[in-house]
Amino acid sequence: MTDCQGDGEGASTPMELYERLGAQGDKVRSLKSAKAEKAEVDAAVQLLLKLKIDYKQMMGQDYKAGCPPSEEAAAPDNGPAAEGDEDTVDPWNVSTTNAKGVDYEKLIVKFGSSKIDKELVDRIEKVCGQKPHRFLRRGVFFSHRDMHQVLDAYEKHKSFYLYTGRGPSSEAMHVGHLIPFIFTKWLQDVFDIPLVIQLTDDEKYLWKDLTVEECHRFAIENAKDIIACGFDLNKTFIFSDLDYMGASPEFYRNVVKIQKHVTFNQVKGIFGFTDSDCIGKISFPAIQAAPSFSNSFPQIFGSRSDIQCLIPCAIDQDPYFRMTRDVAPRIGYPKPALLHSTFFPALQGAQTKMSASDANSSIFLTDTPKQIKNKINKHAFSGGKDTVEEHRKYGGNPDVDVSFMYLTFFLEDDEQLEKIRQDYTSGALLTGELKKILIETLQPMIAQHQERRKGVTEDIVKQFMTPRPLNFNL
Repeated sequence: MTDCQGDGEGASTPMELYERLGAQGDKVRSLKSAKAEKAEVDAAVQLLLKLKIDYKQMMGQDYKAGCPPSEEAAAPDNGPAAEGDEDTVDPWNVSTTNAKGVDYEKLIVKFGSSKIDKELVDRIEKVCGQKPHRFLRRGVFFSHRDMHQVLDAYEKHKSFYLYTGRGPSSEAMHVGHLIPFIFTKWLQDVFDIPLVIQLTDDEKYLWKDLTVEECHRFAIENAKDIIACGFDLNKTFIFSDLDYMGASPEFYRNVVKIQKHVTFNQVKGIFGFTDSDCIGKISFPAIQAAPSFSNSFPQIFGSRSDIQCLIPCAIDQDPYFRMTRDVAPRIGYPKPALLHSTFFPALQGAQTKMSASDANSSIFLTDTPKQIKNKINKHAFSGGKDTVEEHRKYGGNPDVDVSFMYLTFFLEDDEQLEKIRQDYTSGALLTGELKKILIETLQPMIAQHQERRKGVTEDIVKQFMTPRPLNFNL
């Protein structure tokens, strides 16, 4: 992170860095109120984020306006950073040594995206006329690319479409897989726009020890869970790559255009491919990129290639779309915009995301109420103290407590969530009581999902997955 250190030059003491942060914050607010050029505002915000990271590295805690460091405050001497201390985030691996999870502010700087700030959340509320989704209010979706541009166009009555996806590596999905779909459904409802959902069964065949037939079957089973989220049949097209690639010449033409404009060196640099990877892996990123362009779906958009695409996804998928955004202007298409979510933590803690292959790391959508209760009580990492007496005296740490983290995703009431945070921090709420609240939140939610899924027949799946016109106004 040499850039960050360079930007902090001249701020050799905690107080100097604190004052520089305050001045940079004022500059960002001033540029925004003066409606300065987007590039100038983005550069100022990026510098502010870098300074915040410098401050955290120097002080061992987050910067807070109005809370200057004490005069004797000094950087904690942690010695040189261990080589493995950096967060690892790519489409196949997510890991961190921090019990709080990945450092998302640092990730924004590393990936060059923009933070979803209060101004953007307020603007989304104003444009769509609805209270922002809890994922926006709580920073679950925390980063974006070009969302202001999407809203600018929407205000001028230029619509857009949504694209998200799922890699079907197993028959059962877990609650973490629902995050992009819950949010995408909200976006579809409030903006009244079409949606395409890609099931990358081809990718799973290339990466996993599975047969083509298994991957395709998993795609169909996963489609049932996705449909059970409540998507509008008249505005949603779900497709399996193994089916659609051979049925849509326009889609395949876009894949080929993308492939021509990305070199082997570029995909090695972006995705870490090696000379021993099969050629299917090397060419796959172009297939995930193609749905970003509207003319990949002629049955929906005709020959139009100018319709903006918005992609809600977890931040680990961003490398695919950085590549896509680089290629787009070179083949005459608009760059897709993105909304990035944080990772849903495993029951064992936020150091890794949940795994569909480890039954005890996840709450699955097929779990019974008893399984949900047992998994949370037995495996959910606690931020509480070792004894009731210690916990009552010192309180728990909600920032590392998995039960509290899960409630930030699924408990709708902001005031109730804040009271739980305060009570747990003060010691008034015990770990067992916190787990009970989570169990009582998840059990009915998953039972309702299972009921809806039972109503998803093979015929309904076929309707969603048949290429056809959708009902919407652009």
